[in-house]
Amino acid sequence: MERIDNRHKNRDYEVTIRAPEFTCLCPMTSQPDFAEITITYVPGPYIVELKSLKIYLHGYRNQGIFHEEAVNRIMNDFVELIQPKRVEIVGKFNVRGGIYTTVSAKHPQSLE
Repeated sequence: MERIDNRHKNRDYEVTIRAPEFTCLCPMTSQPDFAEITITYVPGPYIVELKSLKIYLHGYRNQGIFHEEAVNRIMNDFVELIQPKRVEIVGKFNVRGGIYTTVSAKHPQSLE
């Protein structure tokens, strides 16, 4: 993931990014898991460069990782690099064994 200087630091504005083709592997079965990752953030000093975000997310394709871990790892990396004022990351995972999973993480944690 790469960052770009935010040229509009003087105002708060919201950015929503949808990545509907996120994939990773179930660490128990090695079967593919499919999800839509949505990142909604208010930039601080930086914004995320979108192509680099796409490449970063594609890096999960062959990783065995639980849904909760994937969303929280994306959050940790995003906050560390982009330093947003606020961010919410939601992973809506497709059905697996009759169960849908949605994982949501917020920063700062006090977001309503």
